[in-house]
Amino acid sequence: MTTIIPLLLEGLPYPLPILLVLIGTGLLLAEALAPGAHFIVVGIALFLAGLVGVGLNAIGLGAIAVTLGMGATVLVGGALTLYAYREFDLYASGQAESTSDSDALRGKTGRVTERVTPSSGEVKLQNGGFNPNYQARTLTGDIPVGAEVIVTDPGGGNVIQVEALSVIEDDIDGELGLGSSREEREPESS
Repeated sequence: MTTIIPLLLEGLPYPLPILLVLIGTGLLLAEALAPGAHFIVVGIALFLAGLVGVGLNAIGLGAIAVTLGMGATVLVGGALTLYAYREFDLYASGQAESTSDSDALRGKTGRVTERVTPSSGEVKLQNGGFNPNYQARTLTGDIPVGAEVIVTDPGGGNVIQVEALSVIEDDIDGELGLGSSREEREPESS
């Protein structure tokens, strides 16, 4: 077994620890270009394993000890990186809501950023996903910039249908309004 590992390493253009450092660095750069924790755990684990391998080679340990040290580093480094990623929520996945499909937009509220008409307009939804800005249309007249809106029909495409919150009144709002108008008309008798 002691002769197999050196034979495997002899065919490589660079020593294995250097390759691991380069591969880990490449994965970390890929993560920097496309964030989302796709490469960070493996990238850090391989980078650390490569550094450990370089260090163990420098102090003169044999191929088996270096290989075992790098293997242990991949396991421990990967586990610690995954733990840190989840524990510290590096990409703030718990804070930003994302939409799973267009139906998830129904009932979301937001503000008008460009006057909404039956043929044009734009809104910014609260917790509207990665890009909360949507093209919007309304069926009932125009909605001015800054008005609060609610999504009534997500549409399934790039354009959503919204209505101003100020004009939407449900049964509960109607009953509350009816009750308050009765109270105003009937003086309290003590």
